[in-house]
Amino acid sequence: MPRTPAALRDAGGPGIREHLIRVAEGLIAQRRTEGLTVRAIAREAQVADGVLYNYFDDKEELLAHALLAHIETAERTLAPPPAPGDGAIEANLAAHLRHILDLHERILPAFAGLLSQPKALARFNTWPRSKKGNNLQQTLAAHIRAEQELGRIDSGADADAAATLIVGACYEFVLPRLLQPSTAEPLEVPPEFIDRLVETLLNGVRPAKP
Repeated sequence: MPRTPAALRDAGGPGIREHLIRVAEGLIAQRRTEGLTVRAIAREAQVADGVLYNYFDDKEELLAHALLAHIETAERTLAPPPAPGDGAIEANLAAHLRHILDLHERILPAFAGLLSQPKALARFNTWPRSKKGNNLQQTLAAHIRAEQELGRIDSGADADAAATLIVGACYEFVLPRLLQPSTAEPLEVPPEFIDRLVETLLNGVRPAKP
């Protein structure tokens, strides 16, 4: 039987369940998920093969929790986007756009790596939104509504539609990379794209009234 992992010998260290999640999170971050088995996870975690089933229904539940942990880790590495009223409205929205793109650059390899584990992704997707953290579209819509209350965005604008346009534009760059799980290239977004998107969003596409 494997010895107690070093990570668990410290009285202040994580419990076995948290240890398994951390190990699986590391495997996801390293894109070592193709063909991953319960035995392989147990070996990496230095625990007996059957230990996983004491804390999770199956491997897919563990990987789903590990994916969530990876997203939360990525979120902690990023500075929060500006608060309503901070700086110029153009720079404020551009910073929110950059935040969304930077977050996806950090978590996209994990989702791409888990394409080989579709049941784990399916398990993750069955969880309610409240369990999976912030909804980017809803968070951005709330920010836009706060800017409306400050008089910096037209009060008649549809905040939900505007947020959907911004998040959807980010996926123009994000989704193609999801189908290229082996790529290690950084997410390249032309700086002018963000500025032009914000300008178009704020100014609209109708011709100016005479």
